Amino acid sequence: MPTKNKLKIFNDPIYGFITIPNSLIFDIIQHKYFQRLRRISQMGLSYLVYPGAHHTRFHHALGCMHLMQKAVNVLRFKGVEISDEEENGLLIAILLHDIGHGPFSHAMEHSIVNDVSHEEISLRFMEELNKEFNGSLTLAISIFKGEYPRRFMCELISSQLDMDRADYLKRDSFYTGVAEGNINSERLITMLNVVDDQLLIEEKGILSVEKFLIARRFMYWQVYMHKTGVVAEQLLMGILRRAKELVLQDVKLNCSQALYYFLHSEINEQTFNAKTLTIFSKLDDFDIVAAMKDWANHEDFVLSNLCQMILNRDLLKIKVKNKPMKISDLNSHSQALMNKYNISQHEADYFVFTGELTNQAYQNTSQKINVLFKSGKIKDIVKASDQLNLKALSKPITKYYMCYPKKKM
Repeated sequence: MPTKNKLKIFNDPIYGFITIPNSLIFDIIQHKYFQRLRRISQMGLSYLVYPGAHHTRFHHALGCMHLMQKAVNVLRFKGVEISDEEENGLLIAILLHDIGHGPFSHAMEHSIVNDVSHEEISLRFMEELNKEFNGSLTLAISIFKGEYPRRFMCELISSQLDMDRADYLKRDSFYTGVAEGNINSERLITMLNVVDDQLLIEEKGILSVEKFLIARRFMYWQVYMHKTGVVAEQLLMGILRRAKELVLQDVKLNCSQALYYFLHSEINEQTFNAKTLTIFSKLDDFDIVAAMKDWANHEDFVLSNLCQMILNRDLLKIKVKNKPMKISDLNSHSQALMNKYNISQHEADYFVFTGELTNQAYQNTSQKINVLFKSGKIKDIVKASDQLNLKALSKPITKYYMCYPKKKM
């Protein structure tokens, strides 16, 4: 019986060739749970704004693993002891850190699943895979949960300078064409070091960190919180909420069995069991798109119009301001819609609503980015940098938006 070549390489448009380091990681990548990430978009509905943004969580996970390989090599070269077992744990943890994302990345956890984050679902997938792979993921799970005693390893997975951010900023910048987000992730990794079990950046990497934080701010306002993308994501969450509402009222909706399960069930942290995880693993972007195409012709006014808006990219109008919107303006749009189509206040709320957008490029209260100087001194990046705007980047900025229909709907 022929055996598979488990030392394959991927040709990545960002980094070039990415090598699979061992057969265990090859088998994890080949697993159906991980292959599902090929069908989960990295940036949700951002392709409605940036047509090139069709890359997936699969791309991102492999990119993160590649950067983690580089980080381990850099730290070992600088005298940081990392065993082969620890390296494998780091690679598996970063490879699987996003495996729990649902369709269009974030829409589901804010609509038809209650209080179950993608991080929690990722952990459940990892625990299930650990059973299948005879405990081979135990160390990776410990690092992912932040429980492993070597703190810097946990920081490589989740911190303000982790491999996740190092990849997604560069990757999302590439696929959207937004040059301001193009960071030099390899340079950042080359400047990493460890002191007292803490991940640090060396003094000569200050400029790279400054660019990284500024790029993050640009990407959030220009891409992740682009007003058109915000509208589209809100509409998608509205579609899923409305569909669930109708199903619970025994209204017939055509959709995949996996999607129907989540629409028909009350899913929260307590009810998210092994059966739920198995069904979740069969759910991806295609289930949602196929459902929207069918529901666009449904007799329900709310569901059909919301689906048509996304499918035809004829979205709600959005206004963004630096101060909260006037309730009178909201009520005015809502009342006009109710009068025009003879719908209820509850139905109108799917088309007229407000919200907030908050951006904080650098959190200086926890998990700071510390700089190691040649003298041995360690300073927070804000104090180490001579760029005054870094202090501004540590302050959260909140903007307010209101969505309502265009004149013709």
